Amino acid sequence: MSYFKIQEVSKSYTAQPALHPISISLNRGDFLSIVGESGSGKSTLLRIMAGLEEQDSGKVFLEGMEILSPKHKVVAGYPEIKLIYQDFHLFPNSTVAENIARPLLQFDKSYAKQRVELLIQMLGLQPFRDRFPRELSGGQKQKVAIANGLSVEPEVLLLDEPFGSLDTIQKQRLIVDLKATLEEMGTTVVFVTHDLDDALRLTDNLLILQKGKVVQEGNSRHLCEYPKSKYIAQLFSSINSISKEENTFIRPSDVKLRTANGLLAHVEDLRFLVHFNSLQIRIKESGELWEVDDPQRKYQKGDRVYLTWDEGRVMTLK
Repeated sequence: MSYFKIQEVSKSYTAQPALHPISISLNRGDFLSIVGESGSGKSTLLRIMAGLEEQDSGKVFLEGMEILSPKHKVVAGYPEIKLIYQDFHLFPNSTVAENIARPLLQFDKSYAKQRVELLIQMLGLQPFRDRFPRELSGGQKQKVAIANGLSVEPEVLLLDEPFGSLDTIQKQRLIVDLKATLEEMGTTVVFVTHDLDDALRLTDNLLILQKGKVVQEGNSRHLCEYPKSKYIAQLFSSINSISKEENTFIRPSDVKLRTANGLLAHVEDLRFLVHFNSLQIRIKESGELWEVDDPQRKYQKGDRVYLTWDEGRVMTLK
């Protein structure tokens, strides 16, 4: 039996479906990243998982216990399931330590003190324990918000795009630190984001949500190599349309560049990226503009090139 289970959950607003029936099963300690564009229903799904919003149909279970919606519960939500938002929700006139301790006010004082110290240490907040939120960076504030959520030892942590306001360096470091902390604690984690790179830094277990529907799920390699639609394929990279064959595409990294024998084209522009040059290439025959990777950084703007590819790498997509 799965530990955390979402069973045929759906939700509509004014007759507009926000979520079509969705089912998810997680074992204890599993990590799941839900990826989708704005308006795909990610946040709605998380609030239903947390017992903070009423669904139209379906049920949510934690270790066999049904998670009731606010309509069926005097106080909405459950201490076993904690939802962390993007906008921190910190008390401005409380220190870092005081913010983390807020949910523990009704707990035994010695336990509360021990728990706060543990979280401060695990999340690297020792130098900032006596600072106020206004004195912290965005990454530090998010760590405090996460520590606040973890203070009551929730079984499930739901993360609603909590890294969206952070710069790239802060975000990458925080995700790595957070992953190690949550794995050590054995917490079950569901993370929603529109950024695939962020999702993959936390876990390889993906669910793709589009317009309230689960369009594909699985590990990143399977979704990258066998996408069911253009939308899913483009989450991983740009794709080039092969004009001679309807609904067929090839990734920039799968196109081979040659000095002879192949599809004739010219380099119109290039961008220097960390691991390769990204070339903008105009196909002579069709006039189409393709994006192609040049890992050897061999070609320059204006060069004539010939393109080939392995037919096994061609994707047929809706």
